[in-house]
Amino acid sequence: MIEKTQKIHRYIITGGPGSGKTSLLAALHRCGYDCSPEASRQLIMEGLAEGSACMPWLDLNCFAEKTLECMKRLHAGSAGSTLTFFDRGIPDIMAYLRAAGLPVNGKYDSLLKEYPYNKMVFLLPPWREIYVQDPARWQTFDEAEGLYLEIKETYRHTGHHLYELPKSSVDERVAFVKETLKKSHPL
Repeated sequence: MIEKTQKIHRYIITGGPGSGKTSLLAALHRCGYDCSPEASRQLIMEGLAEGSACMPWLDLNCFAEKTLECMKRLHAGSAGSTLTFFDRGIPDIMAYLRAAGLPVNGKYDSLLKEYPYNKMVFLLPPWREIYVQDPARWQTFDEAEGLYLEIKETYRHTGHHLYELPKSSVDERVAFVKETLKKSHPL
Protein backbone atom coordinates (compact mmCIF):
# COMPACT_ATOMS: atom_id res chain seq x y z
CA MET A 1 0.00 0.00 0.00
CA ILE A 2 1.27 3.47 -0.87
CA GLU A 3 1.76 5.82 2.04
CA LYS A 4 -0.42 8.92 1.92
CA THR A 5 2.70 11.09 1.67
CA GLN A 6 3.84 9.40 -1.53
CA LYS A 7 2.84 11.20 -4.69
CA ILE A 8 1.08 9.22 -7.40
CA HIS A 9 2.24 10.03 -10.95
CA ARG A 10 -0.14 9.32 -13.81
CA TYR A 11 1.45 10.00 -17.18
CA ILE A 12 -0.51 10.01 -20.42
CA ILE A 13 0.88 8.71 -23.68
CA THR A 14 -1.28 10.01 -26.51
CA GLY A 15 -1.35 10.81 -30.20
CA GLY A 16 -3.44 10.09 -33.23
CA PRO A 17 -4.53 6.56 -34.07
CA GLY A 18 -1.77 4.23 -35.24
CA SER A 19 1.17 6.29 -33.96
CA GLY A 20 2.75 3.54 -31.86
CA LYS A 21 1.23 4.18 -28.42
CA THR A 22 0.36 0.56 -27.70
CA SER A 23 3.82 -0.69 -28.71
CA LEU A 24 5.48 1.93 -26.53
CA LEU A 25 3.28 1.08 -23.55
CA ALA A 26 3.98 -2.64 -23.97
CA ALA A 27 7.73 -1.90 -23.96
CA LEU A 28 7.41 0.31 -20.87
CA HIS A 29 5.48 -2.49 -19.16
CA ARG A 30 8.29 -4.92 -20.00
CA CYS A 31 10.65 -2.44 -18.29
CA GLY A 32 8.63 -2.84 -15.09
CA TYR A 33 6.31 0.18 -15.29
CA ASP A 34 2.62 -0.04 -14.54
CA CYS A 35 0.64 0.70 -17.71
CA SER A 36 -3.05 1.15 -18.32
CA PRO A 37 -4.55 0.00 -21.65
CA GLU A 38 -6.46 2.17 -24.10
CA ALA A 39 -10.07 2.19 -22.93
CA SER A 40 -11.57 3.10 -26.30
CA ARG A 41 -9.84 0.32 -28.25
CA GLN A 42 -10.99 -2.26 -25.72
CA LEU A 43 -14.56 -0.93 -25.89
CA ILE A 44 -14.54 -0.95 -29.69
CA MET A 45 -13.42 -4.59 -29.80
CA GLU A 46 -16.11 -5.56 -27.28
CA GLY A 47 -18.74 -3.52 -29.16
CA LEU A 48 -17.85 -5.14 -32.47
CA ALA A 49 -18.20 -8.59 -30.92
CA GLU A 50 -21.60 -7.67 -29.46
CA GLY A 51 -22.91 -5.77 -32.49
CA SER A 52 -23.34 -2.65 -30.35
CA ALA A 53 -24.73 0.59 -31.76
CA CYS A 54 -22.67 2.53 -29.18
CA MET A 55 -19.65 2.80 -31.47
CA PRO A 56 -17.65 5.95 -32.26
CA TRP A 57 -18.63 5.97 -35.94
CA LEU A 58 -22.33 5.39 -35.11
CA ASP A 59 -22.96 7.36 -31.91
CA LEU A 60 -19.89 9.24 -30.70
CA ASN A 61 -21.68 10.82 -27.73
CA CYS A 62 -22.72 7.41 -26.43
CA PHE A 63 -19.24 6.02 -27.01
CA ALA A 64 -17.61 9.01 -25.31
CA GLU A 65 -19.71 8.42 -22.17
CA LYS A 66 -18.84 4.73 -22.15
CA THR A 67 -15.15 5.50 -22.63
CA LEU A 68 -15.24 8.11 -19.90
CA GLU A 69 -16.64 5.62 -17.39
CA CYS A 70 -13.93 3.11 -18.32
CA MET A 71 -11.19 5.77 -18.02
CA LYS A 72 -12.45 6.74 -14.57
CA ARG A 73 -12.21 3.10 -13.45
CA LEU A 74 -8.70 2.75 -14.90
CA HIS A 75 -7.63 5.99 -13.19
CA ALA A 76 -9.00 4.85 -9.83
CA GLY A 77 -7.38 1.45 -10.30
CA SER A 78 -3.94 3.06 -10.56
CA ALA A 79 -4.05 4.38 -6.98
CA GLY A 80 -1.90 1.47 -5.79
CA SER A 81 1.04 2.50 -7.97
CA THR A 82 3.42 5.43 -7.61
CA LEU A 83 3.78 5.71 -11.41
CA THR A 84 1.41 4.59 -14.15
CA PHE A 85 1.45 5.29 -17.88
CA PHE A 86 -1.97 5.61 -19.52
CA ASP A 87 -2.80 4.95 -23.17
CA ARG A 88 -4.83 8.14 -23.62
CA GLY A 89 -6.60 10.27 -21.02
CA ILE A 90 -9.81 12.23 -20.55
CA PRO A 91 -8.61 15.10 -22.81
CA ASP A 92 -8.56 12.59 -25.70
CA ILE A 93 -12.33 12.22 -25.38
CA MET A 94 -12.66 15.99 -25.57
CA ALA A 95 -10.46 16.07 -28.69
CA TYR A 96 -12.46 13.35 -30.48
CA LEU A 97 -15.71 15.18 -29.74
CA ARG A 98 -14.27 18.47 -31.00
CA ALA A 99 -12.89 16.83 -34.14
CA ALA A 100 -16.40 15.56 -34.88
CA GLY A 101 -17.89 19.03 -34.35
CA LEU A 102 -19.73 17.94 -31.20
CA PRO A 103 -19.99 20.11 -28.09
CA VAL A 104 -17.67 19.53 -25.14
CA ASN A 105 -19.39 20.59 -21.96
CA GLY A 106 -17.82 21.85 -18.74
CA LYS A 107 -18.08 18.50 -17.01
CA TYR A 108 -14.79 17.48 -18.60
CA ASP A 109 -12.91 20.30 -16.89
CA SER A 110 -14.39 19.18 -13.57
CA LEU A 111 -13.48 15.58 -14.28
CA LEU A 112 -9.86 16.55 -14.97
CA LYS A 113 -9.73 17.96 -11.43
CA GLU A 114 -11.37 14.88 -9.96
CA TYR A 115 -9.25 12.46 -12.01
CA PRO A 116 -5.94 14.33 -12.41
CA TYR A 117 -3.02 13.30 -14.57
CA ASN A 118 0.52 14.62 -14.50
CA LYS A 119 0.85 17.81 -16.55
CA MET A 120 3.70 16.18 -18.52
CA VAL A 121 2.16 14.32 -21.48
CA PHE A 122 4.01 12.23 -24.06
CA LEU A 123 2.71 12.86 -27.59
CA LEU A 124 3.35 10.53 -30.51
CA PRO A 125 3.18 12.16 -33.97
CA PRO A 126 1.45 10.68 -37.01
CA TRP A 127 3.74 8.23 -38.78
CA ARG A 128 2.55 7.01 -42.16
CA GLU A 129 5.13 4.18 -42.36
CA ILE A 130 3.71 2.38 -39.31
CA TYR A 131 0.04 3.30 -39.75
CA VAL A 132 -2.27 0.31 -40.24
CA GLN A 133 -6.07 0.32 -40.32
CA ASP A 134 -7.92 -2.48 -38.52
CA PRO A 135 -11.47 -3.02 -37.20
CA ALA A 136 -10.81 -0.78 -34.17
CA ARG A 137 -8.85 1.82 -36.19
CA TRP A 138 -11.23 2.76 -38.98
CA GLN A 139 -9.77 6.22 -39.68
CA THR A 140 -7.73 6.97 -42.79
CA PHE A 141 -4.20 8.26 -42.22
CA ASP A 142 -5.37 11.79 -43.11
CA GLU A 143 -8.12 11.53 -40.48
CA ALA A 144 -5.55 10.24 -37.96
CA GLU A 145 -3.41 13.32 -38.68
CA GLY A 146 -6.41 15.57 -38.09
CA LEU A 147 -7.15 13.84 -34.79
CA TYR A 148 -3.50 14.25 -33.76
CA LEU A 149 -3.76 18.02 -34.31
CA GLU A 150 -6.98 18.21 -32.29
CA ILE A 151 -5.46 16.09 -29.51
CA LYS A 152 -2.38 18.33 -29.42
CA GLU A 153 -4.53 21.48 -29.20
CA THR A 154 -6.83 20.01 -26.54
CA TYR A 155 -3.95 18.99 -24.27
CA ARG A 156 -2.41 22.44 -24.61
CA HIS A 157 -5.79 24.01 -23.84
CA THR A 158 -6.17 21.89 -20.68
CA GLY A 159 -2.77 23.07 -19.38
CA HIS A 160 -0.66 20.02 -20.15
CA HIS A 161 2.96 20.21 -21.28
CA LEU A 162 3.60 18.12 -24.38
CA TYR A 163 6.77 16.15 -25.04
CA GLU A 164 6.68 14.91 -28.62
CA LEU A 165 8.45 11.62 -29.19
CA PRO A 166 10.65 11.09 -32.23
CA LYS A 167 9.68 8.77 -35.06
CA SER A 168 12.14 6.09 -34.01
CA SER A 169 12.34 2.52 -32.75
CA VAL A 170 10.34 1.44 -29.74
CA ASP A 171 13.56 1.09 -27.72
CA GLU A 172 14.58 4.64 -28.63
CA ARG A 173 11.15 5.90 -27.66
CA VAL A 174 11.39 4.12 -24.29
CA ALA A 175 14.79 5.75 -23.75
CA PHE A 176 13.27 9.15 -24.65
CA VAL A 177 10.48 8.71 -22.08
CA LYS A 178 12.89 7.59 -19.36
CA GLU A 179 15.34 10.41 -20.07
CA THR A 180 12.57 13.02 -20.19
CA LEU A 181 11.21 11.83 -16.85
CA LYS A 182 14.70 11.87 -15.36
CA LYS A 183 15.50 15.40 -16.61
CA SER A 184 12.14 17.09 -16.30
CA HIS A 185 10.36 15.34 -13.48
CA PRO A 186 12.66 13.23 -11.31
CA LEU A 187 10.77 10.92 -8.98
